[in-house]
Order: sequence, then structure tokens, then C-alpha cells
Amino acid sequence: MKDCLFCKIASGEFASATIFDNHEFRVILDKFPSGKGHVLILTKEHFDDIYDMDADTAGKLFALATEVARALKNVLHCDGLNVLQNNGAAAGQTVMHFHLHLIPRFDGDPLDFHWPTQAFSDEVLMELAEKIGREI
Repeated sequence: MKDCLFCKIASGEFASATIFDNHEFRVILDKFPSGKGHVLILTKEHFDDIYDMDADTAGKLFALATEVARALKNVLHCDGLNVLQNNGAAAGQTVMHFHLHLIPRFDGDPLDFHWPTQAFSDEVLMELAEKIGREI
């Protein structure tokens, strides 16, 4: 897309701290990271979000994510890793180009990705599982 910031970064039109680049993906260090080693995996083809993406691209993306995650662990010796991907403004997506965050975590770091839980009856869960399952 002509005016998409991440399309411009993915294509190399805008400079980035690039870790990996091929014909489908560009992996960069986030310019506004939550911490050391915060990585974004960008698709070179523009997808607004996960709903837009084909299964083949998604599979390749997550295969690449496992390789990048291992590299982060080997280089940074992080204690953990968050894999985060937001879809739509309600979920916190601010750039409408699919991107996957890999966020190295260290014991005692200030990040907090916990959220309050909700309780649903087994009946409600089973009904929802059935409805969602029929869509797959």
C-alpha cells in the first residue's frame, strides 16, 4: 500500500535495524521497543491483520518466528519471551499492517501482560466451542 509505514519499512524504502530479510518478510528491531531486543516481523505483502492473511504465509511467518526467538535467546540470554500480535484498534493495533512482536523478557523487568480473568459456565464454554469449531 502506498501510504503504509510498515510497507515502506518492509520494502527497504525506510531505514530499519534489520535482522533478517527475504522476499516475504523483514525482521527488524522495534524503533520504540518495550525493552532490549524487541523485534517486529513484518510481512512484505500488505495484510491489514491476521484475518487478511493466508494460511501459507502465516505458517512461514511462525516458522521464522521460532528461529528468531531462538536467536534472541542465544544472544540476549533472556529468561522468557512474549509473542504478541494485535488485530484491530480494539485490540491495540496502531499500524494497520500485520506485524508480530517478539519481546524478550528478563526476570524483574517492568513489563506486565497480565489481565483479569472472567468465569464462564461449562455450558457457555461448550456452546461457544461448538459454534467456533463449526467455522473452522
